[in-house]
Amino acid sequence: MNELDELIARADLDGLLRHVEVLCDRADWPELRRLRDGCRAATDSGRQLWPVAAHAEYRLALQADAAQAGAIVNDATGRFSIGPLSEVVASTHDWASLAPHIDAGPIRALVAYERVLRGEDLRRDRTIDTSVYDLPLVLQPWEPTYPLATYEAWRGIFAPPSNLPPLRPVVLPFEEARLVGDPLATDALGELTRPWTTESNGRADSVAIAGDALDAIAALGVPAARVCPIEGRQALEIMAWTAASGGAHGRRRGMAAGRFNAWWALACLAGLGDEWPLDAEDLGDALEDLAFYAWDTAEPEMGWTFRLAVVDPERGLSWAAMANDQRLD
Repeated sequence: MNELDELIARADLDGLLRHVEVLCDRADWPELRRLRDGCRAATDSGRQLWPVAAHAEYRLALQADAAQAGAIVNDATGRFSIGPLSEVVASTHDWASLAPHIDAGPIRALVAYERVLRGEDLRRDRTIDTSVYDLPLVLQPWEPTYPLATYEAWRGIFAPPSNLPPLRPVVLPFEEARLVGDPLATDALGELTRPWTTESNGRADSVAIAGDALDAIAALGVPAARVCPIEGRQALEIMAWTAASGGAHGRRRGMAAGRFNAWWALACLAGLGDEWPLDAEDLGDALEDLAFYAWDTAEPEMGWTFRLAVVDPERGLSWAAMANDQRLD
């Protein structure tokens, strides 16, 4: 047996991870693929080498040439990766190089949508199944520059939206606003943080009321708040970043999913959810018609947080959403 076979036979996790580094330094991607295949097969026979197999998949998607990176994305689940491999591979490879090596189907669409977020216009590529998200294969003029993930060998960097205006203390109303039944919009706001609450330790709440933004925030039961108006683009950034994240312990969904969930939430808030899929211009108009507010509870924020209030002046409706998630270890 050669060195790799011996490491797998001994189930030597530390030795195998060091071997991954050696192969990456050499850019020996076929051998790294063999390491991954061997560790996956060993896992099937009871040796717990799945962490090495997952890390090898991640490094192939991140660093290998497009042929090897595309091939691993076709074949891997990415279940225990730092981020979804569709996002990882798209962060370091352009669509032209990847497209010949990614099979038709949902994963191809996910990678394509991630490349769209990085500025590519893929409308002419008829091999991409747009029904996965029903979103345009090019960024719209009214969309923001979404906060994209940066992946490194051993970590992902998921910087939140920046350049938000300062929050200012407000006096919340004492009288309770009238709650209204708008499950489509409140569920869409809740979906933004679903991994936080179903796969991690998070809590989330959202309400719809007849009133203004402060009425909606007060309806969540917070004793105090700081608030500031924000632009629609900034609200989309916040919603997309939140929906892309897995929170403290949940599985990251990626910015392509973040963009979709932000569009869906916007459509539901504008009363257009039943008309999905929407014309992009119509949704851009809806973004202009709504008013958005960032807010917090006037206390130090811990862990992952999401706070947003939205007002539809024409209908006299407002929504507020909040979520928190923290590491327990």
